[in-house]
Amino acid sequence: MSDYEDDVTERVKSQVTLRKGRGFQNKRDQDLEGWILIITGLHEEVAEDHIYNKFGDYGEIKNLHLNVDRRTGFVKGYALIEYETHSEARAALERLNNQDLLGCKMSVDWAFVKPPYLTEERGRRHSSRRSDRSGFILKL
Repeated sequence: MSDYEDDVTERVKSQVTLRKGRGFQNKRDQDLEGWILIITGLHEEVAEDHIYNKFGDYGEIKNLHLNVDRRTGFVKGYALIEYETHSEARAALERLNNQDLLGCKMSVDWAFVKPPYLTEERGRRHSSRRSDRSGFILKL
């Protein structure tokens, strides 16, 4: 490589911000902009105003996404709400989880959290599949 190419490469490398992973080691629930909650179990006729009135008491809602079925025009049963701060989102989650909205019990949780990895005591991911299938048994 020429000296010019080395200089360009070094200049580009110096401008790059190094981050491990996605950069949110302790803030796994935070999106790039804010804190996002998913609300499931919504009534099919719920409107944005109902959600703003219910969730607006716990902080300023930065963004609300209410997915609607194109064919029927009804809500698909879930919504995504974004708060600016973690404390606002946590307050809404703790106080509104398993509450009623238009006669339906809604469930509120963090939108982007990895589920805990199952262990032998809790699930089957660590168990060997071959040990469970020692042979084929045909029952007629």
